[in-house]
Amino acid sequence: MPGDLHNHSTCSDGSVPIHRLPQMAARVGLDTMAISDHDTLLSVRYCYEHPTQDGVRLIPATELTGYDYERHHRVHLLTFWPDPESPELIRHCDIMRQRRNECCLQSAREIEQIYPQFRTEQALEYAKDSGVLFKSGIMQALCELGLAEGIYGEEYHRLFGWEPRGIVLHSPEYPPVQEVLATARAAGAVVVFAHPTVYKSMPLLRELVKEGMVDGIEVDHPRNSPEDRAECIALCAQYGLIRTGGTDFHGSNHKHPHPVGTCTTPDDQIARIEALAQKRKE
Repeated sequence: MPGDLHNHSTCSDGSVPIHRLPQMAARVGLDTMAISDHDTLLSVRYCYEHPTQDGVRLIPATELTGYDYERHHRVHLLTFWPDPESPELIRHCDIMRQRRNECCLQSAREIEQIYPQFRTEQALEYAKDSGVLFKSGIMQALCELGLAEGIYGEEYHRLFGWEPRGIVLHSPEYPPVQEVLATARAAGAVVVFAHPTVYKSMPLLRELVKEGMVDGIEVDHPRNSPEDRAECIALCAQYGLIRTGGTDFHGSNHKHPHPVGTCTTPDDQIARIEALAQKRKE
């Protein structure tokens, strides 16, 4: 049976606790799942400690964030089977946790001045599992107070939008994508370029593929365009790359809901990931 290799829990910006995700996979007939929370070792360690749960094999993973400073956009890299004791990976996660918290705490303080009903402490309740205050946690608090119509509706874009820029948006400094790739390599991870359509990353992806810097591409993702998906399939065939699929599940913290198992990875590609990860540990 196939596996869903891109999912988020309350260990980052998802709405569902990590221990409930394997059951969701089992109920739709999947036998493998990767839990790939953002820039954290929490999901990595959980999956190493629980290799099988509810009959589902769990792949340790984290989705690392970098930045393409040439084209001015974020980059997400799915890293499978990383070493949780890697000093480079620990440092990356620590830095991103600190930077995200600084930015969102500043945003929350500014929202307190806009809405007297809102208190930062209420939003921090959604950061108990992750240790990180994400924008989605702030929006959950605003929804509870009747101050927003949804997590990613009009109020989100007014507060945190990119174009036009939100009135309380503070963005963390992200490391250059080449630095993040070096971190992933140091951790012995299998690196898959995530959802290239989301951040308009096809030009960067083409460069990294030609340079042999990634092991695979997330071809099947709810937000990949048909054109980008077709090119990604061709790139995987041309360069012998691993082809993955993942739902990018966030539970209710998503503008358009997609249940676990919406996008999946075939068994043979999961086997390639595991074989490559094992080889890098030898």
